[in-house]
Amino acid sequence: MSEQQWTIESIRGALGNPALAQRFLCEINRAPAHQLLAVFARWERIAKDTLAAVERGREIAAAEARGEEPTAGWSDATDRVLADTARIRARGAA
Repeated sequence: MSEQQWTIESIRGALGNPALAQRFLCEINRAPAHQLLAVFARWERIAKDTLAAVERGREIAAAEARGEEPTAGWSDATDRVLADTARIRARGAA
């Protein structure tokens, strides 16, 4: 996805969660013309972050499947992720 151009459809698909995707579509459809690019850019960043988190989760799951310690080489980011989630929810993204 990183080499492809982001579109409304690709962002919607990357979000995964139907409720979150619906929220994105509502925001992008209701954005005034002068705010459209900013709304798109914000959701593009959220979609990229979502895909990165999914990929990281798959890497950790694969490491566990190989019998490796899932946190070997990875720092525990639980507190940071929870703080980021709370911040994003406070802004109304999820």
